[in-house]
Amino acid sequence: MSWQETYLKRFYPESSGWIDGITEFHRLCASVISAGSNILEIGSGPPNPTSRFLCSLGTLTGVDIDPEIHANDALDAAHVLSGDTYPVGDSTFDACVSDYVVEHITDPARHLREVRRVLKPDGVYVFRTPNRFHYVTVAAQLTPHWFHEVVANRLRNLPSGSHPPYPTSYRMNSRSRISRTAAAASLDVEQLRLIEKDPWYGRSSRALFLGFMLYERVVNSHELFAGFRANFLAVLRKR
Repeated sequence: MSWQETYLKRFYPESSGWIDGITEFHRLCASVISAGSNILEIGSGPPNPTSRFLCSLGTLTGVDIDPEIHANDALDAAHVLSGDTYPVGDSTFDACVSDYVVEHITDPARHLREVRRVLKPDGVYVFRTPNRFHYVTVAAQLTPHWFHEVVANRLRNLPSGSHPPYPTSYRMNSRSRISRTAAAASLDVEQLRLIEKDPWYGRSSRALFLGFMLYERVVNSHELFAGFRANFLAVLRKR
């Protein structure tokens, strides 16, 4: 067993009721997406846990700018985007889902208008995205993309050959910006909360892991510190 696995079992045991971030995101999706729904995953990418989970809830269509989407066998249909308009009809989907995609979008207002167009009335858009006031995001905003390509996968202890990080813009990554952009697109903010999980970016060394774990303990100790947690979980609804 690696030291990373040992630390996770020691400091974040399932027996304590701890839930990892992806499980919490999937539970949120399941709570607002009815079984048998027609789902659009925006930014599906290659095979991944979220696509595999969403296909268990209904019929899953994916869109992405990367042709690697065609390798995603959880999708019933896959489309490579050549612009900002999704190649699907109006009011087609019961739900849209994005997992770590919103931070890469350079025109979030247009993005949400397109989401609203393809959603059926009362449809939902569920997404997970970083908080721009978290230390990882602050560091990312202060450094060039080439630096991200050098260090991001190392800090996360990802295997060699993993896809390098995509460029980020963080233009809809605060509570106020999400709320304002959703309102402008005529989408209601139904849920919007911040979570902090185990120190994903501290898996390259024990010292980083323990330091970032201390941060996690502090920001989860009281709602007063919620604004400094890592990720938003959001549900927007088309009324």
